[in-house]
Amino acid sequence: MRGWVMAALGDLNAKQRRFVEEYLIDLNATQAAIRAGYSKKTASIGGFDLLRNPKIAAAIEKRQQARAVRTEITQDRVLRELARVAFSDQRRLVEWSSKGVTLRDSSTISDDDAATVSEVSESVTATGGTTKIKVHDKMRALELIGRHLRMFEDARPSTASAEEIAAALQKLHEAASR
Repeated sequence: MRGWVMAALGDLNAKQRRFVEEYLIDLNATQAAIRAGYSKKTASIGGFDLLRNPKIAAAIEKRQQARAVRTEITQDRVLRELARVAFSDQRRLVEWSSKGVTLRDSSTISDDDAATVSEVSESVTATGGTTKIKVHDKMRALELIGRHLRMFEDARPSTASAEEIAAALQKLHEAASR
């Protein structure tokens, strides 16, 4: 380990404490090292070394845990928010038929359904206007949940040729037709 990274006996020194504080801002070790006063020339390696220092790593972990308690932002809360988006049903936000599309009154939708909305806008012109509702990306939320649950680790790209895939699809189609 580089000399300037070695932890002093006992508590962290002032520069190391500053690194911990700066790192918690954006989780960028290089920039945190620079902001904490370490050399710009060696900041990328130095930042990495600082993160590997057990005392600094423990201080960062302790501060992150305290922040999670203070802000009530936990993995469970993030997953719940992702689930609200991932398992939303747009029929609870809008009604549509051959007669058109109508937004439901915001006072009638649940907090879970409201959380799926990223934007509502309206434009009014002399000849009418439009109302637009945008929702958060449901597929992205499902992907993030799936990655968290490690659902996709066993998925591997197919090595089958296009002809083999076409033949397999044809067999499936024939079997379904019977």
